[in-house]
Amino acid sequence: MHEPSKEWKKDDASSIKELLGLWLFLLYCLVYIGFITINVVSPKFMAIDVGSFNVAITYGLGLIVLAMVLAFAYNHVSTHAEELLNNNQGRDGETE
Repeated sequence: MHEPSKEWKKDDASSIKELLGLWLFLLYCLVYIGFITINVVSPKFMAIDVGSFNVAITYGLGLIVLAMVLAFAYNHVSTHAEELLNNNQGRDGETE
């Protein structure tokens, strides 16, 4: 039932993925800090209506959407970097 463990190869794209992950995390933290700051400094601002929702709900949903967009962006760029830098892949996807 269990296959033998596979040998892990060196990931030449790991430095790019690490740097990208840190920058995207910093970006999300800054947006989230803005959300917290507005809540602490001016909670009445969060009660202003934006369409059928208020600013707090709109900003909160925006944070969720931003996290998903950043995750998809990280996945896309990381996959592309791996394809370019880890050129030890055969045509059928198995390592040579």
